[in-house]
Amino acid sequence: MGHIIHSIALERGHEVVCIIDQDNLGDFESEAFASADVAIEFTTPHTAEQNIRRAWDAGVPVVCGTTGWDVASLKQQLLHHSTQPLHNSTPSLMWSSNYSIGVNILFALNRQLAKFMEAYPNYTPHMTEVHHVHKLDAPSGTAKTLQEAIGEERLAIANIESIREGEVPGIHTVTWDSDVDTITISHSAKSRKGFALGAVIAAEWMKSKTGWHDFTEVILS
Repeated sequence: MGHIIHSIALERGHEVVCIIDQDNLGDFESEAFASADVAIEFTTPHTAEQNIRRAWDAGVPVVCGTTGWDVASLKQQLLHHSTQPLHNSTPSLMWSSNYSIGVNILFALNRQLAKFMEAYPNYTPHMTEVHHVHKLDAPSGTAKTLQEAIGEERLAIANIESIREGEVPGIHTVTWDSDVDTITISHSAKSRKGFALGAVIAAEWMKSKTGWHDFTEVILS
C-alpha cells in the first residue's frame, strides 16, 4: 500500500516529504516530517496508535487505514476533547476501515438494505470476506463495518466467514437468506489501487482539518 500511495500522490501533483518504516522511526522527529500537511498511516494493528500519536506530536494530521486495533478509544478522546492540543494544534484523525469509493458505496447500500429488512424477520444476514494470505486481521475491518451497520439498523448479528487465499485484494459479500430466495450485494476489488487513491483523496481533504473525521464526509462533500 505504501508504494501505491506514494505513486498516486506523485501522480496527483503532491510532494512526498518523508517516508517512515520500522527502520527509520526517528524520522517522526525530523523537520521533513513536521513540514508535511498530512500523514497517511497504513501499518499494523500493533503500531498504528503509536504512529498516530507521534504524528500528532509533530503537529501533523493523520489519515489512517490500519484495522484490527482499538480505534474507538482514540475516537472518543477526540470527540470528547480529552486529548490536549499538541504543538499549538488540535490533533486530527481520519480513520476508515476502507478508503475505496466503491466499498463506501457498498456501505451505504448495506445500511439501506438492513433498514428494509427490518420489516422481514424471515431473512437472515450472512457475510463472506476474502483477502490475500498476508492480511493480518480476520475478519477484515470492512466486514466489521458492514456487520455493525446491520446490527444498528436491523438489530441482527451477521455472521462473518473469513477466507485467506492467494493475492486477493478484497471481496466482501453480504447475503440475506430466506426459505424462498436470497438477496446479495457484493464488492470485489481488482487491485489495491482503489484503496490507495481514496486514501490520497482523503489526505487532500484533511489538510487543515481538526478533530475526528470519517471517509464518508469526503464521499458526501
